[in-house]
Amino acid sequence: MQIVIGSDHAGFHLKQELIQWLQQAGHSINDVGSYNPDPVDFPDIAFAVCDKVRQGEGQRGILVCGTGVGAVIAANKIKGIRAAVGHDVHSAHQSVEHDDVNVLCIGAQIVGPWLARDLIDAFLQATFVQDADFVRRVEKLTLLEQRN
Repeated sequence: MQIVIGSDHAGFHLKQELIQWLQQAGHSINDVGSYNPDPVDFPDIAFAVCDKVRQGEGQRGILVCGTGVGAVIAANKIKGIRAAVGHDVHSAHQSVEHDDVNVLCIGAQIVGPWLARDLIDAFLQATFVQDADFVRRVEKLTLLEQRN
């Protein structure tokens, strides 16, 4: 799978570990930064990841920051993006299955590398369930974007 990944300085070290693991698993990775642990503003990285996902340059996006919260707020401001904080395996896959989430946000200060790998596995393996209720709700999310 083609994955776009990015982090701020708080998520830099975890992102580096995840890139290596994802590549070993056979995924194509587009790393949009940060490229070192120097301070960087998470909204800039969130836009870089999300813009590539919405342009079709990646099937899914992963954002790593300190808690995942700032990243998810920034990502959900971008039209065409549905992002979720995923700190448990159930939410990581159900957010895709029920809400068609395309960007997973992880907090490097909340989860360690082993859990992050499990979360990402669940996220990447999940597919949107074409149940009428879920389709209708995602369509309503798209309508909310258009109201702004």
